[in-house]
Amino acid sequence: MYDDFRNLNTRYSTHSKFIIQNSELNIMKYLKYVGVLLLFASAVGIYYYKFYEDPRYALIKTTDANASHTTKALFDNLKNISKEKILFGHQDGLAYGVGWNEWHKKRSDVKDVCGKYPAVFGWDMSKLGLTSYNIDSVDFQQMKDWMKEVYKMGGINTVSWHMDNLANGGSSWDVQDSLRVVASILPNGKNHEAYKKKLDHFVDFVNDLEVGFIFKEKVPIIFRPFHEHTGSWFWWGAKFCTPEEYKSLWKFTVKYLRDEKGLDNILYAYSPDIFRDEAHYLECYPGDEWVDILGLDDYHDVGLLGNIEHLTERLRTVVKLAEERDKVAALTETGFESIPNETWWTDKLLSGIKNDPEAKKIAWVLLWRNDRPDHHYAPYPEHGSAANFIKFSEDPVMLFADKLPEIYKLASLEIKEN
Repeated sequence: MYDDFRNLNTRYSTHSKFIIQNSELNIMKYLKYVGVLLLFASAVGIYYYKFYEDPRYALIKTTDANASHTTKALFDNLKNISKEKILFGHQDGLAYGVGWNEWHKKRSDVKDVCGKYPAVFGWDMSKLGLTSYNIDSVDFQQMKDWMKEVYKMGGINTVSWHMDNLANGGSSWDVQDSLRVVASILPNGKNHEAYKKKLDHFVDFVNDLEVGFIFKEKVPIIFRPFHEHTGSWFWWGAKFCTPEEYKSLWKFTVKYLRDEKGLDNILYAYSPDIFRDEAHYLECYPGDEWVDILGLDDYHDVGLLGNIEHLTERLRTVVKLAEERDKVAALTETGFESIPNETWWTDKLLSGIKNDPEAKKIAWVLLWRNDRPDHHYAPYPEHGSAANFIKFSEDPVMLFADKLPEIYKLASLEIKEN
């Protein structure tokens, strides 16, 4: 009986091994089939991602004819959005606020007040390549992370640059006429190589703005260099360079970033300060092929001594010029420091834009930064204008991050509803 039991056990063990081995073979075959399918799907995805060209992109005319699809979609969607809505923006909107600046992933004074994040976020490159943080103490590495976060939430990043004086190492406000800084950084100028090194740091920064795991996506940005040039508080201002020098600097900058360094995720914004008329606005304009966005920086007309009707008139001009050139119009910087008028948001800013059918065709309005109680341009929860800002944010024309359409895709734009 023992021998019978042993033989039975041997046959059972052999049968079990056969079943196990057969199961393992089936599993291996299954995994092989799954692997082949995944490989095929990946190949199709890569082909579509890399080689399929939606013919609509070729019809979108940007400064960079070979701009990335997401960058072209951003440009086209901004034009379409501006027909009905205005995006709200805030400088350094995720980095700090009044009474707080600790490291975090997402926080905003605007969100703390009205429950919604801005749709547009401004950042500044000042001190890039010199220190690890910018002129407003924003760490550049953290800035990259926030810009990626903005992109993931469907928002828009704009970049200004209060570039230091390359002739003497001073700040952007160092405006000694004798230095003629713009002329010195043009090709063949004595500071031209120093300027190129500055741009190289910017190229490295922009190249780090990628999201995704398998399929990397470059984060599109709106770059507005040498802003407010109709004034004379920066070394590139009206008193310190000729219109031809300014145009040459602009063109060199675009060509260097686009053609020599291959950045294809940039839209270029031209943003003077207040101006007298069309001729004054266009005095330093480098040409339609070098600009994507026509902007205006205007603190003067919205402040204590300003006339809001003048803001409306200037915006009408900017919109007209943009439409004639198939460009995007925007109020690229504005604000009333500390907002002492508690109803300023609706009585001044909103009325100055919305009440005119042409002036309101701007894609966005960006308020300057929130640093401290005596230097801020958006409200914070304890501020006297907070209630009015909530009213402003609820106006049907204003668009915040919560209602943004898919702005980086070419599709019919549908504003999100509650």
